[in-house]
Amino acid sequence: MRTLLDGIRQYDSERSDHAARFAELAEGQSPHSLFLGCSDSRVVPSVLTSSGPGELFVVRNVGNLAPPLVGDGLSGTPPAVVAAVAYALDVLGVQDLVVCGHSSCGGMQAVLNGKISDPHIERWLEAAQPALHAWRVSGPMDASISEVDQLSQWSTRLQLEHLRQYPSVKRHLEEGTLRMHAFWFDIADGRMLAYDESERRYRPAVDVLGVKPVRSAA
Repeated sequence: MRTLLDGIRQYDSERSDHAARFAELAEGQSPHSLFLGCSDSRVVPSVLTSSGPGELFVVRNVGNLAPPLVGDGLSGTPPAVVAAVAYALDVLGVQDLVVCGHSSCGGMQAVLNGKISDPHIERWLEAAQPALHAWRVSGPMDASISEVDQLSQWSTRLQLEHLRQYPSVKRHLEEGTLRMHAFWFDIADGRMLAYDESERRYRPAVDVLGVKPVRSAA
């Protein structure tokens, strides 16, 4: 708690530097991207994307997972991610959806080991099982990294497939008003990578992202 309070004191001492921006944001938000990332404390979306307040709509959970839709999504699917995605796309008008995985992920290590003692964690991590199967069948996208990182790359990529089942995502993709990206952050060297569909592997994000405009929803 001491560390947290020291941080708040520092913020209070600098609060006037942000006053104008927060006054503007008090009237509403218009983030440019939805960032679905892991809860891991080493992965900080605003730092990795040099983003300030109001720029990212952030969803974080263990393993950066988007559970696949079951039925209409109202009973068998954990609702938090579905609701956040719908709000970002339908209410806030976000046009870029990012799923960001990372190296040395504890959630992926648990999936790989198959030893999960807590039933809540076990159920949550079921959304990574398709990635475990894909990795075992198809092999790694990058054989030079550890097995847990290989699995993490597969899982991050496949969460986009789960998201495409969500009604709001499906609709915006059909309208051409949404772009989807799989990012992967290498903690050890600080590199942000992005999945390159044409090469079926992750490469430096700045090289992969030739951003194309999306169509207006109007």
